[in-house]
Amino acid sequence: MRKTNDLGRDPVFRLVCRLAIPTMLAQLVSVLYSIVDRIYIGNIQGIGDLALAGVGVCGPIVTLLSSFASLVGLGGSPIMAMRMGEGRDREAGRVLSNSFLMLLILSGVLTTLFLLLKEHLLMWFGASDATFGYANTYLTIYTAGTFFALMATGMNSFLIAQGFSGLGMATVMLGAVLNIVLDPIFIFGLDLGISGAAIATLLSQCVSASILASFFLRGQSEIRVSIRCVSTAPKIYLTIFKSGMPSFFRQGMASVSAMALNFNAGVYGDAAVAAMAIVTKVFNFLLSAVIGFGQGMQPVVGYNYGAKELGRVRQA
Repeated sequence: MRKTNDLGRDPVFRLVCRLAIPTMLAQLVSVLYSIVDRIYIGNIQGIGDLALAGVGVCGPIVTLLSSFASLVGLGGSPIMAMRMGEGRDREAGRVLSNSFLMLLILSGVLTTLFLLLKEHLLMWFGASDATFGYANTYLTIYTAGTFFALMATGMNSFLIAQGFSGLGMATVMLGAVLNIVLDPIFIFGLDLGISGAAIATLLSQCVSASILASFFLRGQSEIRVSIRCVSTAPKIYLTIFKSGMPSFFRQGMASVSAMALNFNAGVYGDAAVAAMAIVTKVFNFLLSAVIGFGQGMQPVVGYNYGAKELGRVRQA
């Protein structure tokens, strides 16, 4: 597939705009669909408020899970961009392939760990006797799809890092739109309630992850995932972890903060926890624009830093 952005030659201002704006829009749409998701859940006849509170309890746990995708995706993609700028495409492929393997391993470990600990996690994160059943149902289904969630989020960063910002935006938006369409079908049409919301999310992430996996495994990208590029040397994994730690801790601490808010809101009843679920999503909608813009300009900085074009780095 022909990419639309040359990270080393295109005018920097236009390049940053072409990469950052689609990424920013994708982040906004992604948060918007989760807001719509909450609207549907809140309108489930008879149980909407409790179901919304249950999903609100799951929110910080979902954020905690996604922080591992950021650890690898936002840790590995700048390094890959730097290696591309240095003209070391084989090393760039090694970073990509090892990051893919890390996401595979993490998804297996996290799925097992979170399913085993989910009851304790839900109580720590603010579930009450009335909301536990809804939270448990949602989290069980969502956690079963951890592989798709991590792949859809983590590998999208590598797509953008190669200059395919339009396709990166399309995969996120496709998942978001699909979720918005499937939510009322599963929640109300098939009368699955909270389970329907979780299934719709899982299927949407499955579609996004499948498109990304196909792109990287079937040779459509400039740098591809290949088993021959996988390295057993610990150094490459440590480098990716060190690079991704700031993003991991940013999201991880956001999860801990949300847990504290949910736990203290629970003193005022389940309605307060449901209200926090709404407020948190509105806040994330505003924050996502800044995060998306930063993520979109990152490949320009990484590639040109690797190419020792420091003037372009400063301009970006």
